[in-house]
Amino acid sequence: MRIWQVTHYGEPEEMIMAEMQPPTPQAGQVRIRNRACGLNFFDLLQCQGKYQSRPGFPFTIGAEVAGTIDAVGEGVRGTAIGKRVASLPRGGGFAECTLVDESRAYAIPDSMSFEQAAAMPVVYQTSLFALERRAKLQPGEWLLVHAGASGVGTAAIQLGKAMGAQVIATAGSDEKLEFCKSQGADHVLSYTDSNWVDEVKAIAGRFGADVIYDPVGGDIFDLSTKVIAPGGRLLVVGFASGRIPTLAANRALLKNMSLVGVFWGRHCDENPGYMQSLHERLVGMFNAGTINPPVGAKYPFDAAPQGIRDLADRKVRGKAILTID
Repeated sequence: MRIWQVTHYGEPEEMIMAEMQPPTPQAGQVRIRNRACGLNFFDLLQCQGKYQSRPGFPFTIGAEVAGTIDAVGEGVRGTAIGKRVASLPRGGGFAECTLVDESRAYAIPDSMSFEQAAAMPVVYQTSLFALERRAKLQPGEWLLVHAGASGVGTAAIQLGKAMGAQVIATAGSDEKLEFCKSQGADHVLSYTDSNWVDEVKAIAGRFGADVIYDPVGGDIFDLSTKVIAPGGRLLVVGFASGRIPTLAANRALLKNMSLVGVFWGRHCDENPGYMQSLHERLVGMFNAGTINPPVGAKYPFDAAPQGIRDLADRKVRGKAILTID
């Protein structure tokens, strides 16, 4: 099988394509013949050695795949060869085949394409965890979603609307703002315009947004503290800007605001079964037409480095997907 490998820290263009025998499932494992793999910003960070986990060389990136089971290990009883599944492997997705524990192979409906299935796990589970469990978003509240045209931003817009919130989305171009509207945002604002802070207050009321979903950090975070309503929750989702911001404690006091961390992966590790339950709920929402993961760009397997580069350069709306024939 073909597999992309990181042999040293550097840029995604420095990955190499290798050929090897497909791995054999061990007891309790299944092998997925991958048809699609989701691309994420942290894939770039892993290549560069800037991510919190650092596996030994060579390693293969890729945290969400979709395909069919083509082999099972001893003791596997709850699945069958040919079953359509999505999974969140702990790396190894940029390959034609991936091994996962049976418990991490989640059934997907026939109506869901492999590309959509690979677009859903990380961003939709992160956003549902953030909005429901961490922010406790309520119907009628104002939700401000930054980087609304990104994978997590799109998921937050769709899920926010499903939860009954009024959604304001920010993005960096007219094209991306229109995309945010198409995903359900009630209002869209360009964060390249310095007036976006005043515009949030004009839309949501003079106190601002009840919940702010921030995967950007940096200056966006700093300005967000000026547009959060009393009792508001500022969700720390990520730092795509490259700068990890800080917050003066007196601002939290004066605003009666909460700074809320969103580490979905850790919560899943500490609560076995939570990831499965989120997947089942999201599939139910998909079947009901409440969510619809948008595939913004598809890249053939050979073009994996270009896909990561385009994602890092913010050229993708929605989710970037690697297709594997």
